[in-house]
Amino acid sequence: MKPRIPRALRYTLVSIQELLISAGPVALLAGGLLVLAYMWLKKALAVNGIEIALLPSQGSSDNLRLLREGKADLGFVQGGSNERATTEESGLESLGSLFVEPVWLFYRADSARKVTATATLTALTQLQGLRLNVGTAGSGVPSLMDKLFDANNIDKSRIVMSQLEQTPATVAFLGKELDAIVFASAPESLMVQMLLQTPGVKLMDFAQSEAYSRRFPFLTPVVLPRGVVDLARDLPPADLRLVATTTALLTREKTHPALLQLFAQAARELHSPAGWFNRAGTFPNLEHSEYAISREAERAIKGGQPFLQRYLPFWMANLVERMWLALGIILAILLPLSRIVPPLYQFRIRSRVFRWYGQLREIEHHMQLPDANTAQLSGDLDALEQKVARITVPLSYADELYALRSNINLVRRKLEG
Repeated sequence: MKPRIPRALRYTLVSIQELLISAGPVALLAGGLLVLAYMWLKKALAVNGIEIALLPSQGSSDNLRLLREGKADLGFVQGGSNERATTEESGLESLGSLFVEPVWLFYRADSARKVTATATLTALTQLQGLRLNVGTAGSGVPSLMDKLFDANNIDKSRIVMSQLEQTPATVAFLGKELDAIVFASAPESLMVQMLLQTPGVKLMDFAQSEAYSRRFPFLTPVVLPRGVVDLARDLPPADLRLVATTTALLTREKTHPALLQLFAQAARELHSPAGWFNRAGTFPNLEHSEYAISREAERAIKGGQPFLQRYLPFWMANLVERMWLALGIILAILLPLSRIVPPLYQFRIRSRVFRWYGQLREIEHHMQLPDANTAQLSGDLDALEQKVARITVPLSYADELYALRSNINLVRRKLEG
């Protein structure tokens, strides 16, 4: 014997069943649209199997060339590396400034003694007549030094310049084949660390560092604090003023936003710690940029990690975030269609009652015939009443059921009369 379902629960189940049936077509349509949107966005994102290919490069200028030619999607570029008068024509965007790379201008004390009695260089104009290596053409340093020389009205023909790579140039410098060497690099560079501690080698103090930063927006003044290289030996013996280029991560405008967001977040994680020239959290930032800032980078830098990515894998969280636009379109389609659900639900509930009125009218019609069989019609009414007694409708529609029962009793009284 089957257990009987409580009456109140049965009414609720009937209501839910009819509601699901009524809303079913709309729900199926919504599900289908969501699946189509998911497939489209999934294909568009395609970020699950990201492969990063590192391209050989001489430096910032070379990276700019690869980006402009469409051979690279992202590249690190030092400020001042752009030879063009404007950066708007390049079609590039910045993911923010990641770190500063000071301009390290090392010179030999014996070479500086030929220029000044103190054997100390304090201005770029004092380099005239000396042998200077400005780095390879692809590094961006030659272009930067050209700008600084022009700002100082220096006749570059009076400087014996070479463009050796960093390692050969350092060997030539230590071998007294060069008087000075300049490159832009992070302080963690082994070359920088070595030269800072080499006897007879000095680092030029840019006394006009503030003025340089005002003339060139991609430069920022920094200070190498006394003793930061070696506290025990007190190196350097005094604070040194330097100018630093801000290195940015550039990308092409056509690079997919999901990749930009991923790299911007990685940059935030890698470059936020404190360093010799910055406090914790200083980088990445949106300052000192020569290029337009990507909206994805701005959102990642200002807003931090999106809420969903704290709990979901990157690809899933990114997909959900970009599904909002698709959801808006789907809602715009479904809202008008959803208006038919209440009338359809009401029709289905009432049809459970109203369909028996046809049989009741048929019985009433036969009652009017001259040869009406009263006993048979009474049996038909009994059978109809038994069927109606098994009908279950939500309580809000119980009046429809009671009205049908009243009408059955009304016809019965007519038959008996």
